[in-house]
Amino acid sequence: MATDWLGSIVSINCGESLGVYQGRVSAVDQVSQTISLTRPFHNGVKCLVPEVTFRAGDITELKILEIPGPGDSRQCGDLQQTDMGIPGVGCQVGPSQNGTGKMLKKPISSSAPQNIPRRTDVKNQDIIISPQQQCSKSYMDRHVETLTQSKGFRRRHNSWSSSSRHPNQVTPKKSGLKNGQMKSKDDECFGDDIDEIPDTDFDFEGNLALFDKAAVFEEIETYERRSGTRSRGTPNEKPARYRHDENILESEPIVYRRIVVPQNANKEFCTDSGLVVPSVSYELHKKLLSVAEKHGLTLERRLEMTGVCASQMALSLLGGPNRLNPKNVHQRPTVALLCGPHVKGAQGISCGRHLSNHDVHVILFLPNFVKMLESITNELNLFSKTQGQQVSSVKDLPDTPVDLVINCLDCHENAFLRDQPWYKAVVDWANQNRAPVLSIDPPINEMEQGIDAKWSLALGLPLPLGERAGRVYLCDIGIPQKVFQEVGINYHSPFGCKFVIPLHST
Repeated sequence: MATDWLGSIVSINCGESLGVYQGRVSAVDQVSQTISLTRPFHNGVKCLVPEVTFRAGDITELKILEIPGPGDSRQCGDLQQTDMGIPGVGCQVGPSQNGTGKMLKKPISSSAPQNIPRRTDVKNQDIIISPQQQCSKSYMDRHVETLTQSKGFRRRHNSWSSSSRHPNQVTPKKSGLKNGQMKSKDDECFGDDIDEIPDTDFDFEGNLALFDKAAVFEEIETYERRSGTRSRGTPNEKPARYRHDENILESEPIVYRRIVVPQNANKEFCTDSGLVVPSVSYELHKKLLSVAEKHGLTLERRLEMTGVCASQMALSLLGGPNRLNPKNVHQRPTVALLCGPHVKGAQGISCGRHLSNHDVHVILFLPNFVKMLESITNELNLFSKTQGQQVSSVKDLPDTPVDLVINCLDCHENAFLRDQPWYKAVVDWANQNRAPVLSIDPPINEMEQGIDAKWSLALGLPLPLGERAGRVYLCDIGIPQKVFQEVGINYHSPFGCKFVIPLHST
């Protein structure tokens, strides 16, 4: 039997270490368990030696690509047993069923390089199909034909269609061999010819227009209303969608107006959660801060809390962690801090100190005065210990646009400062710099020479700010709840887990 395989073209897989060899069998020794190939190829490259010999223990897999001699009916492939006497290698012959059937031609695939025959050049082999398989083939032909005519599908002429096939060629069918010896499942199921092919395409738009969705849903709704069943929602009822921080089950109704002021608010705001935050007058706001200071919330504490909240908001506006990280040291943001000689200016200086501590380049503008407030002097002493820059002239401000301008020039009481030359010069510089402006605790009155802000930060409770204040934010400066009650305000904190929240006009 070993001599029957001489001259066959085989592919031998010797594992990852030795690779794959291809060639023609020249010798098979059953005693020494060896096989020799002539004109071998190693991993697709022709070997330098004319012949190589393999031991049975080195062979992982053997594929027979071509068997010499016409009329051979044996089918070869990826097998594990053989008649050559080499364990783990072999070829299996497809048996006939009940001794009847008809012969089909099936080409053997070949992956050999260069001079090894390709798929179109290799010899054909015979496969036996039983009458049972022929019967299933006829049933499949009728099923495909019926499906094609009913659904209106249109199949194009492919390489396996009737126009390109040989008249005498029959599509091979599954003959019970192993997986490596059969055609693909698509060819077995859809490889037959179709006698009648529809001339027109299926009209999807026309069939879709026949379906009246509104009428169908109305019929379903009418049926459910009559039967009293609401197994599923109607098209007009949209299911409730909840955010990740919302509860599905509500224990009690939600009260959105938790802050009540003694007098009618001129303007009301609402938070992202829908809570109503009314505005207060400047007199009531001033009284609230005075009572809080009497109970221990001193000016120094308020300045520190305001500086922390304002700096957190400014850092977020500058880009947050995307801008301020060790990889972006070459993109250090620049902030111009414009402060006046009053408590509002001291709040801005406190904010600038915290920004400078977070590696922000801060340029502090403060005009020269003979006598400064004690709060400003204290804040300037702390600011001087940072890397921030202090200037007193508009000429020393940068000519190029900065990343952010923080406005603390305006004050509620000292309206005469607007007439000073330094104030007008700073306002002109800010309007020409084209940088976004953040105002900290802006006043109610708006003058024509003021700086238009993109954002405004209110303290505790907002004032009735106008349109020039931009988008309003509210920060928590640590006023206790009983202090609000002492001035006649029924207060419940709207901040939740944050210290700075946005407010929306109602």
